[in-house]
Amino acid sequence: MDTGIAFTIATIKQRIAAAAARSHRPPDSVKLLAVTKTVPLMLIEEAINAGVTAIGENYVQEAKEKITALGRKTEWHMIGHLQTNKAKYAVKLFDYIHSVDRLDLAVEIDKRAGLAGRKINILIEVNVSGEKSKNGIEETKAIGLLKAISGLENIAVKGLMTMAPYSSDPENSRPCFSGLRNLQQKIIREGIAGIRMDELSMGMTDDFEIAIEEGATIVRIGRAIFGERNK
Repeated sequence: MDTGIAFTIATIKQRIAAAAARSHRPPDSVKLLAVTKTVPLMLIEEAINAGVTAIGENYVQEAKEKITALGRKTEWHMIGHLQTNKAKYAVKLFDYIHSVDRLDLAVEIDKRAGLAGRKINILIEVNVSGEKSKNGIEETKAIGLLKAISGLENIAVKGLMTMAPYSSDPENSRPCFSGLRNLQQKIIREGIAGIRMDELSMGMTDDFEIAIEEGATIVRIGRAIFGERNK
Protein backbone atom coordinates (compact mmCIF):
# COMPACT_ATOMS: atom_id res chain seq x y z
CA MET A 1 0.00 0.00 0.00
CA ASP A 2 1.31 3.44 -0.95
CA THR A 3 2.50 5.71 1.84
CA GLY A 4 1.64 9.38 1.91
CA ILE A 5 5.12 10.22 0.66
CA ALA A 6 4.85 7.68 -2.17
CA PHE A 7 1.61 9.26 -3.35
CA THR A 8 3.10 12.75 -3.09
CA ILE A 9 6.18 11.76 -5.09
CA ALA A 10 4.02 10.14 -7.77
CA THR A 11 2.00 13.37 -8.03
CA ILE A 12 5.15 15.50 -8.28
CA LYS A 13 6.51 13.22 -11.00
CA GLN A 14 3.26 13.68 -12.93
CA ARG A 15 3.68 17.46 -12.67
CA ILE A 16 7.30 17.15 -13.80
CA ALA A 17 6.21 15.07 -16.79
CA ALA A 18 3.52 17.60 -17.75
CA ALA A 19 5.95 20.53 -17.52
CA ALA A 20 8.53 18.62 -19.57
CA ALA A 21 5.90 17.91 -22.21
CA ARG A 22 5.10 21.62 -22.41
CA SER A 23 8.76 22.26 -23.21
CA HIS A 24 8.83 19.37 -25.72
CA ARG A 25 11.11 17.18 -23.63
CA PRO A 26 10.68 13.65 -22.25
CA PRO A 27 9.94 13.33 -18.52
CA ASP A 28 13.18 11.45 -17.90
CA SER A 29 15.13 14.54 -18.97
CA VAL A 30 14.33 16.06 -15.55
CA LYS A 31 15.73 14.61 -12.31
CA LEU A 32 13.81 14.95 -9.07
CA LEU A 33 16.27 15.84 -6.32
CA ALA A 34 14.63 15.30 -2.94
CA VAL A 35 15.96 17.90 -0.48
CA THR A 36 16.24 16.36 2.98
CA LYS A 37 17.57 19.10 5.25
CA THR A 38 16.38 18.21 8.81
CA VAL A 39 14.21 15.38 7.42
CA PRO A 40 14.23 12.21 9.62
CA LEU A 41 15.86 9.06 8.27
CA MET A 42 12.58 7.15 8.24
CA LEU A 43 10.99 9.63 5.82
CA ILE A 44 14.05 9.69 3.58
CA GLU A 45 13.93 5.91 3.41
CA GLU A 46 10.25 6.10 2.43
CA ALA A 47 11.15 8.50 -0.37
CA ILE A 48 13.90 6.19 -1.64
CA ASN A 49 11.51 3.24 -1.55
CA ALA A 50 9.03 5.35 -3.52
CA GLY A 51 11.53 5.80 -6.35
CA VAL A 52 13.64 8.85 -5.44
CA THR A 53 17.12 8.30 -6.90
CA ALA A 54 18.85 11.51 -5.81
CA ILE A 55 19.04 13.23 -2.42
CA GLY A 56 20.12 16.83 -1.82
CA GLU A 57 21.69 17.96 1.45
CA ASN A 58 22.73 21.42 2.66
CA TYR A 59 25.30 20.54 5.31
CA VAL A 60 28.27 18.20 5.25
CA GLN A 61 27.86 16.86 8.80
CA GLU A 62 24.15 16.15 8.43
CA ALA A 63 24.79 14.40 5.11
CA LYS A 64 27.56 12.30 6.64
CA GLU A 65 25.23 11.01 9.35
CA LYS A 66 22.51 10.18 6.83
CA ILE A 67 24.82 8.51 4.32
CA THR A 68 26.33 6.40 7.11
CA ALA A 69 22.85 5.29 8.15
CA LEU A 70 21.24 4.87 4.73
CA GLY A 71 24.16 3.89 2.52
CA ARG A 72 24.51 4.77 -1.14
CA LYS A 73 21.26 3.52 -2.58
CA THR A 74 20.89 6.93 -4.25
CA GLU A 75 23.03 9.74 -5.58
CA TRP A 76 23.95 12.33 -2.95
CA HIS A 77 24.13 16.00 -3.97
CA MET A 78 25.61 18.88 -1.96
CA ILE A 79 23.36 21.86 -2.61
CA GLY A 80 24.28 24.18 0.26
CA HIS A 81 27.08 26.71 0.53
CA LEU A 82 30.36 24.84 0.90
CA GLN A 83 33.22 26.24 2.95
CA THR A 84 36.65 25.52 1.53
CA ASN A 85 37.74 23.71 4.70
CA LYS A 86 34.84 21.25 4.31
CA ALA A 87 35.84 20.20 0.78
CA LYS A 88 37.97 17.31 2.11
CA TYR A 89 34.83 15.76 3.59
CA ALA A 90 32.48 16.68 0.75
CA VAL A 91 34.51 14.87 -1.91
CA LYS A 92 34.16 11.59 0.01
CA LEU A 93 30.43 11.94 0.56
CA PHE A 94 28.83 13.47 -2.52
CA ASP A 95 28.41 12.50 -6.16
CA TYR A 96 27.61 16.10 -7.16
CA ILE A 97 28.46 19.47 -5.62
CA HIS A 98 26.04 22.13 -6.90
CA SER A 99 27.45 25.15 -5.11
CA VAL A 100 30.88 25.87 -6.59
CA ASP A 101 31.11 29.62 -7.06
CA ARG A 102 34.77 30.56 -6.65
CA LEU A 103 38.19 29.46 -7.87
CA ASP A 104 39.73 28.64 -4.49
CA LEU A 105 36.87 26.24 -3.72
CA ALA A 106 37.21 24.52 -7.10
CA VAL A 107 40.96 24.14 -6.62
CA GLU A 108 40.48 22.67 -3.14
CA ILE A 109 37.81 20.24 -4.35
CA ASP A 110 40.14 19.15 -7.15
CA LYS A 111 43.03 18.64 -4.72
CA ARG A 112 40.96 16.72 -2.18
CA ALA A 113 39.24 14.61 -4.83
CA GLY A 114 42.63 13.64 -6.21
CA LEU A 115 43.83 12.57 -2.78
CA ALA A 116 40.62 10.54 -2.35
CA GLY A 117 41.04 8.90 -5.76
CA ARG A 118 37.75 10.31 -7.02
CA LYS A 119 36.51 12.58 -9.77
CA ILE A 120 33.66 14.80 -8.55
CA ASN A 121 30.82 16.19 -10.63
CA ILE A 122 30.27 19.89 -9.97
CA LEU A 123 27.87 22.61 -11.00
CA ILE A 124 28.75 26.29 -11.00
CA GLU A 125 26.36 28.29 -8.82
CA VAL A 126 25.42 31.56 -10.51
CA ASN A 127 23.68 34.47 -8.80
CA VAL A 128 21.49 35.36 -11.76
CA SER A 129 19.13 37.53 -9.68
CA GLY A 130 21.95 39.68 -8.30
CA GLU A 131 20.54 39.49 -4.78
CA LYS A 132 23.22 40.25 -2.20
CA SER A 133 21.73 37.67 0.18
CA LYS A 134 22.37 34.84 -2.29
CA ASN A 135 25.55 32.89 -2.93
CA GLY A 136 26.85 32.32 -6.45
CA ILE A 137 29.25 33.92 -8.84
CA GLU A 138 28.11 36.97 -10.80
CA GLU A 139 26.74 36.05 -14.20
CA THR A 140 29.35 38.18 -15.99
CA LYS A 141 32.20 36.35 -14.25
CA ALA A 142 31.03 32.78 -14.82
CA ILE A 143 32.86 32.20 -18.09
CA GLY A 144 36.12 33.48 -16.60
CA LEU A 145 35.76 31.06 -13.69
CA LEU A 146 35.06 28.16 -16.04
CA LYS A 147 38.14 28.94 -18.09
CA ALA A 148 40.23 29.10 -14.93
CA ILE A 149 39.09 25.68 -13.69
CA SER A 150 38.85 23.91 -17.04
CA GLY A 151 42.23 22.25 -16.60
CA LEU A 152 41.54 20.75 -13.18
CA GLU A 153 41.73 16.96 -13.53
CA ASN A 154 39.65 15.72 -10.60
CA ILE A 155 36.46 17.68 -11.14
CA ALA A 156 33.96 17.34 -13.96
CA VAL A 157 31.94 20.48 -14.66
CA LYS A 158 28.45 19.32 -15.63
CA GLY A 159 26.44 22.54 -15.73
CA LEU A 160 24.99 25.41 -13.72
CA MET A 161 22.83 26.03 -10.66
CA THR A 162 20.83 29.03 -9.47
CA MET A 163 18.21 30.09 -6.95
CA ALA A 164 15.41 32.43 -7.96
CA PRO A 165 14.27 35.25 -5.66
CA TYR A 166 11.40 34.32 -3.36
CA SER A 167 8.00 35.34 -4.69
CA SER A 168 4.40 34.35 -4.09
CA ASP A 169 3.99 34.21 -7.88
CA PRO A 170 6.05 31.43 -9.55
CA GLU A 171 6.01 33.37 -12.83
CA ASN A 172 8.33 35.90 -11.24
CA SER A 173 11.04 33.24 -11.25
CA ARG A 174 10.95 32.83 -15.02
CA PRO A 175 13.43 35.62 -15.91
CA CYS A 176 15.98 34.12 -13.52
CA PHE A 177 15.61 30.66 -15.02
CA SER A 178 15.69 31.86 -18.61
CA GLY A 179 18.77 33.91 -17.71
CA LEU A 180 20.58 30.77 -16.53
CA ARG A 181 19.57 28.93 -19.70
CA ASN A 182 20.86 31.82 -21.83
CA LEU A 183 24.15 31.74 -19.92
CA GLN A 184 24.36 27.99 -20.52
CA GLN A 185 24.02 28.55 -24.26
CA LYS A 186 26.64 31.32 -24.18
CA ILE A 187 29.08 29.02 -22.38
CA ILE A 188 28.44 26.24 -24.89
CA ARG A 189 29.28 28.66 -27.71
CA GLU A 190 32.58 29.48 -25.97
CA GLY A 191 33.64 25.84 -26.45
CA ILE A 192 35.76 25.67 -23.30
CA ALA A 193 37.74 22.43 -23.27
CA GLY A 194 36.64 19.92 -20.66
CA ILE A 195 33.50 21.86 -19.68
CA ARG A 196 30.08 20.30 -20.16
CA MET A 197 26.76 22.09 -19.85
CA ASP A 198 24.38 19.13 -19.55
CA GLU A 199 22.69 20.17 -16.31
CA LEU A 200 20.64 23.14 -15.16
CA SER A 201 19.79 22.80 -11.46
CA MET A 202 17.00 25.28 -10.82
CA GLY A 203 13.50 25.36 -9.43
CA MET A 204 12.14 24.34 -6.04
CA THR A 205 8.75 23.49 -4.53
CA ASP A 206 7.02 26.72 -5.52
CA ASP A 207 8.41 27.21 -9.02
CA PHE A 208 9.80 23.92 -10.36
CA GLU A 209 7.31 23.72 -13.22
CA ILE A 210 8.38 27.15 -14.49
CA ALA A 211 12.01 26.04 -14.17
CA ILE A 212 11.35 22.93 -16.26
CA GLU A 213 9.63 25.01 -18.93
CA GLU A 214 12.82 27.11 -19.04
CA GLY A 215 15.14 24.11 -19.34
CA ALA A 216 15.81 22.72 -15.85
CA THR A 217 17.25 19.21 -15.80
CA ILE A 218 17.37 18.99 -11.97
CA VAL A 219 14.65 20.33 -9.68
CA ARG A 220 15.32 20.57 -5.94
CA ILE A 221 12.16 19.74 -4.02
CA GLY A 222 11.85 19.37 -0.26
CA ARG A 223 8.74 20.93 1.24
CA ALA A 224 6.35 19.51 -1.39
CA ILE A 225 7.55 16.00 -0.46
CA PHE A 226 8.22 16.16 3.26
CA GLY A 227 6.17 19.16 4.45
CA GLU A 228 7.47 22.19 6.32
CA ARG A 229 10.88 21.41 7.76
CA ASN A 230 11.92 21.80 11.36
CA LYS A 231 14.16 24.81 11.94
